[in-house]
Amino acid sequence: MDENLWLVVGLGNPGPDYAGNRHNVGHMVVDVLADRLQSRFRGHKTNSAVAEGRSFPGGPKLVLAKPNTFMNVSGGPVAALLRFYSLQPSHLIVVHDDLDLPFDTLKIKVGGGHGGHNGLRDIIAATGTNDFVRIRAGIGRPPGRQPAADFVLHDFAPTERANLPILLTDAADAIELIAAEGVAAAQQKVHAP
Repeated sequence: MDENLWLVVGLGNPGPDYAGNRHNVGHMVVDVLADRLQSRFRGHKTNSAVAEGRSFPGGPKLVLAKPNTFMNVSGGPVAALLRFYSLQPSHLIVVHDDLDLPFDTLKIKVGGGHGGHNGLRDIIAATGTNDFVRIRAGIGRPPGRQPAADFVLHDFAPTERANLPILLTDAADAIELIAAEGVAAAQQKVHAP
């Protein structure tokens, strides 16, 4: 296994109808990273769109991926990507929305349960492990009695859209830091008050 190679999977749903949804924040983060790496997403035999590059010369190689499946069945493409690139799950970073964090909050976590997130649930089932890095991008709780399933499938509110670029940039920075310096260094920086 190449210790200098990381698979970064941004979770979301495919197609333009979902592109701006809160549930697609994972896709948005890997899009920011692809722009930084000056790389374009291309179809891949793992039923994903993939872009590759390095943050700096000689730096870790990042394989950015967006499964072509709906989020709830992301596990198959993620397991196929790990096999294709001969990577252990410890070199997998999954970027996903998190209802339990306030909007514009980031947390980095390794292992643990799926917390009710069906994309994570499917990845854990398909890979047989929960031992991978998660970038939890806070989207907040739905207002009033709005069901969570409706909330995540709506676009960010205008007030949120103003701050969304900061959240996406912070998440992309965290991923580059994990790949270059390790999870602990990234957690120390991201979780600092």
